[in-house]
Amino acid sequence: MAGVYYEELEPGRVFQHAIRRTLTEMDNVLYSALTHNPAALHLDEEYCRTQTEFGQRIVNSAFTLGLVVGISVGDTTLGTTIGNLGFEEVRFPAPLFHGDTLHAETEVISRRESSSRPTAGIVVFEHRGFNQKDVLVARIRRTGLMLKRPAA
Repeated sequence: MAGVYYEELEPGRVFQHAIRRTLTEMDNVLYSALTHNPAALHLDEEYCRTQTEFGQRIVNSAFTLGLVVGISVGDTTLGTTIGNLGFEEVRFPAPLFHGDTLHAETEVISRRESSSRPTAGIVVFEHRGFNQKDVLVARIRRTGLMLKRPAA
C-alpha cells in the first residue's frame, strides 16, 4: 500500500512528491470543455494576448487544484484514506501556462482522532504546487478521514 496511516502523519511532516507534470494545451482545453467552463482565459488565445495581463491562455485553476492534490495521493493517502472531508482554503498566487511543469509537496498541518470512528483520524494537509521556476502556483488546505494502522 502506497499511502500512510494516520499514526504516520505527524504534524510538520513534509512529502516532496516525485511526480512532475508538464501541462499541455490539450489538458487545459479538454478539462475546460469537460467541465463546461467557456472562460476565454482558458480557450481564446487572441483574447488573452490582447485583452489580459497574461498575454496568453492560463491553465484552468480547477484543473490545477485537482492535479496538485492528485500528485500527492500516491505518497500520502492511496489505500489509507476513508474519504476527503473538504477543502478549507484554496489559493492560486500565480498562474500556470501551457508548457509549464508542475511539481508539488504536501505538509501535514494537524491531526486528531475521530470521535465517531475508533479506527480513523482526521488529518489536515496543505498541498503546495510550484512551476518549473519554483514559483508557488497553488496552496490548498484539505481535510481527510484517514485509517489508523490495523491492530496486529
